[in-house]
Amino acid sequence: MAFKGQIVIDIDRCKGCGLCVEACPMHVIELSKHVNGKGYNYSEATGDGCIGCASCAMVCPDGVISVYKVKC
Repeated sequence: MAFKGQIVIDIDRCKGCGLCVEACPMHVIELSKHVNGKGYNYSEATGDGCIGCASCAMVCPDGVISVYKVKC
């Protein structure tokens, strides 16, 4: 049984610091061109190459990223 990763980002709480973008080994996170209610360019997943390593969640200073592993 194969698994892949999936991330969920609370865009309303994201400050757009970009630490998760740098931490992602698969380069599937980037800062959005849109802004949230606080005026920040929030992080968003851009592809389905997530491996579920949770590096992004570990470096997030505000804890707005949840990582899940889903069956393929």
